[in-house]
Amino acid sequence: MAEIKNECNQIPDKNRRSKGPVVVIECFQEIPCNPCYEACNRGAIQTFSNINNLPRVDFNKCNGCGRCIPVCPGLAIFVVDETWKEDFAIVRVPYEFLPIPKKGEYVKGLSRDGSEVCDAKVIKVESAKRHDKTCVIWIEVPKDFSMDVRHIHVRRGSI
Repeated sequence: MAEIKNECNQIPDKNRRSKGPVVVIECFQEIPCNPCYEACNRGAIQTFSNINNLPRVDFNKCNGCGRCIPVCPGLAIFVVDETWKEDFAIVRVPYEFLPIPKKGEYVKGLSRDGSEVCDAKVIKVESAKRHDKTCVIWIEVPKDFSMDVRHIHVRRGSI
C-alpha cells in the first residue's frame, strides 16, 4: 500500500494512525461547506478562514469519535483505527444505500474508484436520528487495506 500524499494535511500519517482512531478527510473540492467543523467539539477540525476552504485537521486533538462522518454531504470523511487488532483495522464509512448491512455480515470493501479491495466484516451499524439518512458502518478490514477501503458493497440474494 502506498502512503497517500495530501498537501492539505487531511490524511494522518502512519505514526498517528498507530496511536488509535483518527479521522481521515478526503475532501478535495473547494465549495461552501463546513458541517464537519461544526460537528467537531474537540477543535480537531480547524476554523475555516473562508467557507470555501478545504477542512484542515489537527490530528493531535482528534480522538476518532466520528461525529463528523454523517454530517459531511460529500461522504468524504472516515475514521480509521489501526489499533483494533494485530492484523485488522476498523474503518468507519458513511453509507446511504439500501440494503443496510447487519452486524456480523460480510460485505465487499471498495476503493475510492469502486473497485473491490477485500472482504470486510460489519462490526457495528450506527443509525441515529441526528444522522438524518446517513448510517455509519464500522467494518473490519485487513490492516493493509485500511487506507484503501472507502465504501462497501452489500450483496443479498441474486440479481
